[in-house]
Amino acid sequence: MVVRVEEERCHVAVGGAVRTVGYAPPFPSPRLERVAPGHRVALATAQDGRVVALWRWYDAVVVELEGALVRLWEPAHGEVVARPRDPGQTFVPGTRAYLSAGLPGAEWWVAGPVGTVGAAPVELDEVEQLYRRHGLWASALA
Repeated sequence: MVVRVEEERCHVAVGGAVRTVGYAPPFPSPRLERVAPGHRVALATAQDGRVVALWRWYDAVVVELEGALVRLWEPAHGEVVARPRDPGQTFVPGTRAYLSAGLPGAEWWVAGPVGTVGAAPVELDEVEQLYRRHGLWASALA
């Protein structure tokens, strides 16, 4: 869970402590406009031991259900409609969930609900597959 953001690094709550990590080179910038406290990030460890953030999930609020889809509000994007990562997951208006974009299968995905740090399921396997499929691991951990 991100607690503070800088352009070249972010501070992340991990296991009860706060760690400072850099961003993987493919992570888009400007980062101050793309990452915020409350976002969840996927971390990876390079061979030299550096830890980098290589993906992020937005902290969003559930607005309403639209059939099998969920309408959410997130500060940087306003209202978006997302497909639940787990189709059986129940989302309740007014609760928080994690929102992600860029993974195959939908323009936006929603996972959650957000509870305690690290409690909401997110698509780590899909992020890894995306990085491997597009040959991004080497540059992400360079």
